[in-house]
Amino acid sequence: MPLSSTAVATRILHVTQPVDGGVARVVLDLTRAQLAEGLHVTVACPEGGGLSNAVRALGGDVLPWRATRSPGPSLAREVRRIGRIVRETRPDVVHAHSAKAGLAARLAVRGRVPTVFQPHAWSFEAVGGVTAALALKWERRGARWASRVVCVSEAERATGERAGVAAPWRVIPNGVDPARFCPASAGTVRAGIPLLAEVDPAAPLVVCVGRLCRQKGQDVLLEAWSSVTRRMPGARLVLVGDGPDAEGLRALAPDSVLFAGAAPDAVPWYRAADLVVLPSRWEGMALAPLEAMACGRPVVATDVDGARESLPPDVQARCLVRPGAAGPLADALCALLSDPPLRESLGRQGRRHVLTTHDVRHTAEAVADVYRELLAAQPAGHAERAEHAPSGEPTECRESIHS
Repeated sequence: MPLSSTAVATRILHVTQPVDGGVARVVLDLTRAQLAEGLHVTVACPEGGGLSNAVRALGGDVLPWRATRSPGPSLAREVRRIGRIVRETRPDVVHAHSAKAGLAARLAVRGRVPTVFQPHAWSFEAVGGVTAALALKWERRGARWASRVVCVSEAERATGERAGVAAPWRVIPNGVDPARFCPASAGTVRAGIPLLAEVDPAAPLVVCVGRLCRQKGQDVLLEAWSSVTRRMPGARLVLVGDGPDAEGLRALAPDSVLFAGAAPDAVPWYRAADLVVLPSRWEGMALAPLEAMACGRPVVATDVDGARESLPPDVQARCLVRPGAAGPLADALCALLSDPPLRESLGRQGRRHVLTTHDVRHTAEAVADVYRELLAAQPAGHAERAEHAPSGEPTECRESIHS
């Protein structure tokens, strides 16, 4: 069953609070694929960060949604705004990405329109204490208002299930565009990056791409890096990204660590690297390892949700380390930096793995299959019901639910 016909285009509403990083890239990739299939796509998101302009450039619609990263006093207003957006756009499917949009969209829609929630890593893993208990309570309750919960890895689904989230699951692994993320000569690429102008072209170069925040574990990486440079004094580390921990990380970093800031395009950094590292504390399935492997670069990552499903099975033993363990991380980095033929072999294996398992076209088609299932199960007139969805403040908005 096609999602759209020449008579009436299926209307998809994506809702997201993150407007940069992995979540925004997933939304943009889906928007691109869905517009190419003739769907009418609207993205509700905060202005800024590049996502809104990128969606408009593709031909999609953007409606501003002012939202903070975490729940707070503004939550009721954010939910009401999503309700107005739903009534205005009358979507056939609402697709909410990450914790905050999943919270606000499900409270606003409450099952009146087929709703897909995609956690992109669980909210209750990001916090602790009372806040984690509230986040878990919400995810358990909110599952009733999700027609499908789409996890990006079996491990992410299992984490939710162990936590007591009873949901109509679907696992769709993340994907990347192998035409955009493709290999190139590291030496040639390095010559074109001003930040590397003073770096010895022969110096081993490790690159970490990700938001500078506790989740991504750059603090653990800096602890490990001191051990790496004792063994390999010429090695250099580049942190690509920005975030709330930037100032603290700069204060901890030695001269062998370079800060690139937020990069609109990470491809040159992957290509410049001898080795890419992602020391996350938690994930659903991170995009950075997939992007690096598509560029033919070996990866060292922490063994969090989605990591084993990202990497080729026969490289996991040498490329995965325990989260938060600086010593094993340093050992893994040094082992690969000291073995160029192994790095080259791992890079080729990674590229093949992405081509067969993590092509973004497979991801987009699997999401389209979910939409088809939901639309096939809907009686005529379901979109009209969304037009009359209540605009008042749900009781749940008045609770202190954190994600």
